[in-house]
Amino acid sequence: MSSGPGAESAPAPDTTHNSPPVPGSARKSSMFSSLRVRNYRLFFVGQVVSNIGTWMQRIAQDWLVLSLTGSATAVGVTTALQFLPMLLFGLYGGVLVDRLPKRRTLLFTQSSMGVAGIALAVLTLTGQVQVWHVYLAAFAVGLATVLDNPARQSFVSEMVGPAQLQNAVSLNSANFQSARLVGPAVAGLMITGVGTGWAFLFNGLSFVAPIVGLLLMRARELHVVERAPRGKGQLREGLRYVAGRPDLIWTIVLIGFVGTFGFNFPVYLSAFADDVFHAGAGSYSLFNTLMAVGSLVGALLAARRGTTRMRVMIAAAAAFGALELAAAGAPSLWLFSLLMVPIGVFGMTINVTANTAVQMATDPAMRGRVMSLYMMVFMGGTPIGAPIAGWITDTYGVRAGLAVGGAIAAAAAVVIGLVLARVGNLRLSVGWHGGHPQVRFVPRETEEQLAPAA
Repeated sequence: MSSGPGAESAPAPDTTHNSPPVPGSARKSSMFSSLRVRNYRLFFVGQVVSNIGTWMQRIAQDWLVLSLTGSATAVGVTTALQFLPMLLFGLYGGVLVDRLPKRRTLLFTQSSMGVAGIALAVLTLTGQVQVWHVYLAAFAVGLATVLDNPARQSFVSEMVGPAQLQNAVSLNSANFQSARLVGPAVAGLMITGVGTGWAFLFNGLSFVAPIVGLLLMRARELHVVERAPRGKGQLREGLRYVAGRPDLIWTIVLIGFVGTFGFNFPVYLSAFADDVFHAGAGSYSLFNTLMAVGSLVGALLAARRGTTRMRVMIAAAAAFGALELAAAGAPSLWLFSLLMVPIGVFGMTINVTANTAVQMATDPAMRGRVMSLYMMVFMGGTPIGAPIAGWITDTYGVRAGLAVGGAIAAAAAVVIGLVLARVGNLRLSVGWHGGHPQVRFVPRETEEQLAPAA
């Protein structure tokens, strides 16, 4: 994708791996500063509409499968089919994304997902739909996601440049979480009023908005990113690149542990609503809504921060795990409900900080491959972690399941924080600042600094 003279290119990563702080802009920005960029504004508005449709599709899809089969297992199969392509082909998708122009790739993937939604709508509205049609549509969307996810993640930097990257990534998350509040509610009303087929149709047509936004963008205002040439061994090259960068690999490892063991809320929340508090579907909806509110707050707070720091990610992961441990022992429904808000805040802080850290620390020519690995670890952990969480819940109870997930997330944060401190030649400092206790990592004093002056 070309752009005119004067366009900036993303900075090369810091290849001196002696310090774990994540590269970022030190300049403070307003909460919505990246929306001043016309191309990103078009992208953002399109995603608002499309994300609402996506959440409507998820609810309608699960409801339709349950109606057709009466089987919760069939619903699980549908979800697995949608995530399976990313687990199987995600790294290859990253290789392709690094070679291809991002905007054209997104036009293709967004159109493909829109077609899948419309096809499912036609089959449902005409009464011809069968469960294998839903399986096929879910798998088709999953295949499109293999390219769409890394392309969308990487394209953000081309729209806004490095200075606004964290703000834009944070607003993307806020956008998605806002749709999470609206989409399921609209889907519920639509399914009850006119049927699931219309929800599928809305989702299919919602992709018109991001497609129009992509077409209206000004190519000359995009930030130049050199695409990787076609060649052999590019997948291995991407893996070697990550393996040689402790700041990248440990961030991805942390997000893998947290995503696999800490984010199994569909398993935990439904069990707490039914088996622990005996409160029914209304409480399950309340838990999800409060967590979505917390996630939205976390995304907006991340958008307001001017820098991305590794210590923020580590602290957020530790707090997230500790809050899950507290929720596991919550004695009342209302206390458990209130804990969903900070859990959502810190969960989103981990996600946004890790996403931004990986993007800003990565060579633009490698960004598609690195982000595909990031998303594969984060999303691909679901088919692994969910059955484990389900087994622990069925065998030892849901409180034990949530406690184990929280303990693993907190332990991973502590261990990886210590590893990064060692890599960056830092030490733990505990003291007081402004009358408050302060715990942080500071550079170790060198022997020269410790030696007495001559």
